[in-house]
Amino acid sequence: MLLRAAAAAAAVAHRLLVIHPVRRIASLKVPWRRDEALDASINRDRRFRLASRLIREVLLSPGRRLLLRYLAKRRERIRLPVHVQTFLRRYPTLLSVSAPPDPVASPSPHLLSYLDSAARLQATHSPLLASRLAKLLMISSTRALPVAKIAAAKRDFGLPDDFLVSLVPRYPDLFRLVGDPGPDASGNAFLELASWDDRLAKSVIESRADREADVVGIRPRPNFTVKLPKGFYLKKEMRDWVRDWLELPYVSPYADTFGLNPASPEAEKRLIGVLHEVLSLSVERRMAVPIIGKFCEEFKLSNAFSNAFTRHPGIFYVSLKGGIKTVVLREAYDENGVLVDRDPMIELKERFMAIMDEGHRKYLEDLRRKNEKLQKERESATRKGTNVAKNIEEESMEESEEDEDREYDFAQVDSEGRELL
Repeated sequence: MLLRAAAAAAAVAHRLLVIHPVRRIASLKVPWRRDEALDASINRDRRFRLASRLIREVLLSPGRRLLLRYLAKRRERIRLPVHVQTFLRRYPTLLSVSAPPDPVASPSPHLLSYLDSAARLQATHSPLLASRLAKLLMISSTRALPVAKIAAAKRDFGLPDDFLVSLVPRYPDLFRLVGDPGPDASGNAFLELASWDDRLAKSVIESRADREADVVGIRPRPNFTVKLPKGFYLKKEMRDWVRDWLELPYVSPYADTFGLNPASPEAEKRLIGVLHEVLSLSVERRMAVPIIGKFCEEFKLSNAFSNAFTRHPGIFYVSLKGGIKTVVLREAYDENGVLVDRDPMIELKERFMAIMDEGHRKYLEDLRRKNEKLQKERESATRKGTNVAKNIEEESMEESEEDEDREYDFAQVDSEGRELL
């Protein structure tokens, strides 16, 4: 009888091996291929990130005022490729600079208006931001996250700078602060989940399946959307593995996976589910890989979690723009690299860029008038036969946006992948 039972078990195991071939996940290799459209979408944000770092130096100063000479000394730290004074001339609507001899930089009226509107927008969407923060805590194996780590990623998720003051106390049923975060949120404090909410414990993928069920009357099996770029082909061995892997049951990032074999395809399903959900909770559906890496311990990610991005090129794309790896959720962008899965908090970035563009147009118009005046003076002097020394212009009116883009080839984040606005 024991022999028959053993034989039956062996037969079942053999059938499982045939259906789902066992392979070491770490051995699966997929070549990285550049996606120009998604790279361009990241590249377009360079000026925004640069301006954000510069502005933040002033906003964090006492009284939101900083001597211009001190701000200029921080140029290397904030990776500004031009002089601070040059940048402020190009974007005059960001900061106001007082007169010499000791000019002081402070927020411009445009920037102050933006900060007020940003606070109102964040207050309007506080339920969304609170649920987003609660979801991050629910993904954590301890149902808690260090405040310092949340602070490092707060702008990725659209959280206000003072989320511990303006957001957390408004939802005592969701959050509990333990310890002292310190004045800059760098203390040894934790934010805990006060109570579990089953309504929030549903991933974007599961919610999408529910919406489809409402439309067609039949709930499809929750699964990932695979969107390979044009001309990208997987080898047959990898295609077979991905097909079998997609057939496995979806593992919710909010489910308890205690005892799951970390080398199993099911663990890979859970890993991709967590990464997909975290990116779906971000404002731009993309994040710097080092920022995600800060949560390895809490989200139970392996040290080699970033390899999963390249194993699944139909779900993620890893960009190397800006000198740091940024992972993008493919399904959130169209073939032109335009974000189609728009988050309400993206409006903050658009308003900031509008202020920058307004100032830059004013700068170009002033420069055009100065050049026209100088040209007229030269023509008049030439007619009179007077020798006029040629003035060297700081910039030419023929300076194209493309030339300016090349000048602004800078890192978007600091060494830890931390955005600074």
